[in-house]
Amino acid sequence: MDSDLYHYFGGDLSLAANGDLLLASGDTLVEQRIIRRLLTNAGDYIWALAYGAGLGSMVGAPANATAIEAVIRSQIFQESSVAQQPAPQITTQVNTDGSVLCTIAYADATTGQTNTLSFPVSQ
Repeated sequence: MDSDLYHYFGGDLSLAANGDLLLASGDTLVEQRIIRRLLTNAGDYIWALAYGAGLGSMVGAPANATAIEAVIRSQIFQESSVAQQPAPQITTQVNTDGSVLCTIAYADATTGQTNTLSFPVSQ
């Protein structure tokens, strides 16, 4: 089973009950990888300069749901843990305060299970 450190983008590492660093696997690991890819700016990861969608750089600009969905669509298939078929369903909700909520329904490439991930792009 694939695992990595439990670390959501922008947060700190977490400790397990036994005091070791907490590990993520399964759905949690896939979600962490998707969010990391989408919120990392291209060029910021020096070992893979093309890595990242840069959604975070859209914070403060007028919300454009079509552009946000296009950026997500261009990056989502680069995560090997996301199945190509069925294609992920991406929706954005632009709120009156300018905040944006993204929702991605995708199939896990290993299990075929459909998962839903929702996260804010701006606040």
